[in-house]
Amino acid sequence: MAPGQAQTSGPKPAAKPFSRTDANAAKPSFSQLLRDLKAGKVKELELMPRQRMATVYFHNGRTADVPVFSDNQLLLQTAEDAGVPLAVRDEVRDDAIAGLVSNLLLAALLLTAMALLLRRSAQVANRHLGFGRSQPRLQADGGVQVRFEDVAGIAEAKEELQEVVTFLKSPERFTSVGAKIPKGVLLIGPPGTGKTLLARAIAGEAGVPFFSMAASEFVEMFVGVGASRVRDLFRQAKAKAPCIIFIDEIDAVGRQRGAGIGGGNDEREQTLNQLLTEMDGFEENSGVILLAATNRPDVLDSALMRPGRFDRRITVDLPDRRGREQILGVHARTRPLADEVSLADWAMRTPGFSGADLANLLNEAAILTARRHLTQVDNLAIGDALERITMGLTAAPLQDSAKKRLIAYHEVGHALLTSLVPNADQLDKVTLLPRAGGVGGFARMMPDEDILDSGLISRAYLLAKLVVLLGGRAAEMVVFGPSEVTQGASSDLQMVSRISREMVTRYGFSELGPMALESDEAEVLLGRDWFRPQPHYSADTGNRIDQQVRELACQSLERAVAILSPRRELMDELVDRLIAEETIDGDSFRQSVAAWETNHPELAVTGQTLPAARLAVPVGET
Repeated sequence: MAPGQAQTSGPKPAAKPFSRTDANAAKPSFSQLLRDLKAGKVKELELMPRQRMATVYFHNGRTADVPVFSDNQLLLQTAEDAGVPLAVRDEVRDDAIAGLVSNLLLAALLLTAMALLLRRSAQVANRHLGFGRSQPRLQADGGVQVRFEDVAGIAEAKEELQEVVTFLKSPERFTSVGAKIPKGVLLIGPPGTGKTLLARAIAGEAGVPFFSMAASEFVEMFVGVGASRVRDLFRQAKAKAPCIIFIDEIDAVGRQRGAGIGGGNDEREQTLNQLLTEMDGFEENSGVILLAATNRPDVLDSALMRPGRFDRRITVDLPDRRGREQILGVHARTRPLADEVSLADWAMRTPGFSGADLANLLNEAAILTARRHLTQVDNLAIGDALERITMGLTAAPLQDSAKKRLIAYHEVGHALLTSLVPNADQLDKVTLLPRAGGVGGFARMMPDEDILDSGLISRAYLLAKLVVLLGGRAAEMVVFGPSEVTQGASSDLQMVSRISREMVTRYGFSELGPMALESDEAEVLLGRDWFRPQPHYSADTGNRIDQQVRELACQSLERAVAILSPRRELMDELVDRLIAEETIDGDSFRQSVAAWETNHPELAVTGQTLPAARLAVPVGET
C-alpha cells in the first residue's frame, strides 16, 4: 500500500475522486490529485490560475474542484508525465464579458428610467399647456336621447323653447323674414325644477351637437385660463355649427363685476369679459346657441343679461298640481304602482315640490317597497317616503308617559285650530311617531293650492297661519297652565316672528300703514351674513315696528287660547285617541271635530279674541 494511501486509512474509507454531484463526498486534496494523475484516473484538467482552482474530470464521469497554487510546476509536470490534457481558462476574457453584460444591463436600466421621466415630464407639460383648452362634454348628432315628452310639469317653458328647436331645424323659415337666431337663452328657476333636463331635451329634439360644461370649470388658479377656455369652447362650437352650448350654473362666472372686495381685476371677471365678447362681439356666432341655467339671476352682470346676449329669459318655476301629476306619471313609468295609488291625490299632497323632489319621492318609495319584500309600490310606501323626506327618519316610538301626553296636546292644538279657524291650511295628518332630530310628533298641513299657484297671500290667511302656529303653545297653556309651558314651540315662535315682521315691514298689514319698510334684497357679493345693511327708517319707527310685531303675535296667541279653552273636553278626547292610534289622518280628524261641534252649537267660532285679563300672565312675557 502506498504511503499516501496509508495516511487516509483507519475509521474513514479510502480517499476517492470527488464529484460535484455527490454532496456527501469529501473534498479531494492536492496530494490526492497528484496520486490520481499518476494512477491514470484523470481524464482532463482545467486550470484557473486567478482563482487558484483546478477542475478535474475523471474517467468515471465525476468532476471535482481542487485548490491549487497559482504557479504550480509540480502539477504541470505530473499532468504532462501522465499524458492528461491540461487547459488554462481565460479568466480575463470571462471577466470582460461579465463586466460588459452588467454595464449593458445598467445602461438599459438608466435609459428606461430616463424614458419614463421624459414621458412623465411631457405629460405634465402638455397638461400645463392644455390649461387654456376647454374640455366640454360633447354629445354628437342624435347622441342625446331626452325628448320634450320626457319633460313634464313645465309646459310654458317647453313652448318657449320649441322655437329654438325650430330655429335649429329650419332656420330659413325665420331668416326669410329677417329674423335672427337667438344668441342666448337663460333658464331661471329654483333648484330641481328641470333646467338641465330642458337643455338636454332641446338638444335631443333638434338633433344637433350639444356641448355641456359647468361654469366652474372655466376658472382656474392661473390668470387667463378661464378666458382661454371660453375662446376654445366657442372655437369648437363654430366648427360644428349649428350646435348648442350649455353652461350650467353660469352665476359662477357671470356675477356682477367690480362689486367684490379687493378690486375687480380677477380671473373670474376676465372669464366673464371673454364670454361677453364671444356672445356679442365683432365676430358673428351664427348657428351657435348658448343655453345657460342659474337659480340666482339677481347676481348676474347687467351686460350679460341685456338683449343681444341672452335674448330670452325663461322662468322654470315649481310645478302646479297638474304639473306634479304629470311629473309623477313620468317617473312612475318604470315603477310598478299598486292599483290603489292615485297620482292626482299625491300631487295634491305635495305642494311646493320640485321635479327633483318628486323623483326622489318615488325612488324612496320604491326602496321601501323592496325593503319590505313587496312587488308593488303602494300608498303606504309613498306616504312613508314623504314623511322621511319632509320630517326625517323614524325614531323609536315614545312610551306612554307624561312627555308623550304633553306632545299629544301640543300637536292636537295645532290640528284642532286648522279645523276651526277660517282661511287656515287643511290638515293632512297628525301623528305622535317621533322623527330623528328631536321631533316628537307633528301635524302636517296641506297649503292652499290656489294661494301657491297665484302667489297672492291675503292678510286673513296670514293671521290664520299665525293662530295655527301658536296652537301648540296655546294648548299647553290651556291644559297645563302658563307656568308649565315648554320650549317645544321654539320653531313655531321663530316662524311667527318672521311672518309677523314681514306683515308689518313688507306687506303693510299693520297700523303703520301701507309702507314697505324693509325688503329681501341684500348685498350678495359683500357677505350678507357678515354685514347687515342699516335700516332706512329711524329708531322710533323701529320701535313701533317691534311693537306691532309683538301685538300681532300676542293677539294670535290670545285668539288661539280663546278657541281652545272651551273645547278642553274635545282636546282630551282627541289626545286619548291620538295616544291610542299614534296617527290620525286629516279626514278622520275633521269628522270627529265636526261631530263634536254639531253637539255644541253654542261654541261656534266668531273670530272674537279672549281678553288678556283671562290669562294668568301677560301673553307677551311667556
